[in-house]
Amino acid sequence: MQTIFVMVKCELGKAYEVADSALQEVEQVSEVHSTSGKYDLLMKCYLDDGMDIGRFVTEHLQTLPGVKDTFTLITFKAFS
Repeated sequence: MQTIFVMVKCELGKAYEVADSALQEVEQVSEVHSTSGKYDLLMKCYLDDGMDIGRFVTEHLQTLPGVKDTFTLITFKAFS
């Protein structure tokens, strides 16, 4: 299992709709947080090992209605 975080910039007034759509329509999205700054949302996603991250982001997240831009962070290790 690999974890990625995707920062999402939304069209004006669409952040809540994008967040709801991501949680309902994209199985791999586990959490969505609203953020301040350049991006509106931060999505935590769990992908199966070997799943193509670029394809997942472009086909499942960037195509959600209201998404304007994304920035993907790939993680390597979680510390606890």
